[in-house]
Amino acid sequence: MSKRYLVRRLIQIPFTILGILTIIFFLMRLSGDPATLFASQNASVEDLAAIRERMGFNDPLIVQYGRFLLDILQGDFGNSLRYDQSAFLLIARRIPATLKLAFASLLFSVLIGVPVGVVSALKRDSFIDKLSMLFVLIGQGAPVFWIGIMFIMIFSLQLKWFPASGDGSFKHIILPSFTLGLFFAARIARFTRSSIIEVKHEHYIRTAQYKGLTPKGVFYKHIAKNAAIPVITIIGLSLPSLIGGAVMVESIFAWPGFAGFIVTAVSNRDYPVVQSGVLFMAIFVAIINLLVDVIYCLLDPRITYD
Repeated sequence: MSKRYLVRRLIQIPFTILGILTIIFFLMRLSGDPATLFASQNASVEDLAAIRERMGFNDPLIVQYGRFLLDILQGDFGNSLRYDQSAFLLIARRIPATLKLAFASLLFSVLIGVPVGVVSALKRDSFIDKLSMLFVLIGQGAPVFWIGIMFIMIFSLQLKWFPASGDGSFKHIILPSFTLGLFFAARIARFTRSSIIEVKHEHYIRTAQYKGLTPKGVFYKHIAKNAAIPVITIIGLSLPSLIGGAVMVESIFAWPGFAGFIVTAVSNRDYPVVQSGVLFMAIFVAIINLLVDVIYCLLDPRITYD
């Protein structure tokens, strides 16, 4: 990877984030008048106007947008309209819980998905392969909320192995991470299987076999390394998706993360909270995508970026 490409990507990140925040700013303003959520049912037109004036929503939209950009540049993300606290701090307090859930789910996905995909590819068309594909079908087809409810009923209510909600000990994260990670484990298994099968039919693999390398040598020196590139892609792209998918899991297991909190903020038209959450997500996704590009080049030096 050239330094010029890396610098260009780093320069692009602030503009990408600005574009995302701009879209969210205007979309949130189209969601309705937040003043109606803070006024009583019998509020008069004058009462609503006073609330809008206090919140700064009487100004022209372009003025609000300019003020929004100026505040962002100064590190001021505003106060939550509902809680009257710093929107950024409200999100920051919940970020560790969501990241813990996302990384635990990703770890589960990789530890399950990669071995299942490898064994399935090496034992293609066998009973193990068919059983693996059944796992993929169930993992990618079953709704997350149904899996979560089944896990709670079986492992929490019936067997009493794990708590059904909250965050506190290692046991608390087992059911939420398995629920969230099952879909991604199945997807990683499918991509791993397809990638290995594709690489196994390349000419250089047959050449290595003709040279007398053992099956293990061929696999570890040639197949695994080349098949890892698309798998790394899907793993890298899974992490932001895991954070997005945490919304439902956090609701099911009462997990104290920020994903579900943002959904509530959208319903409440709490603009500063939504914008702070989206800012974090945009930065996180941009960094993950950049790291995936770097890992590409480490795995295969033939890959270059201009």
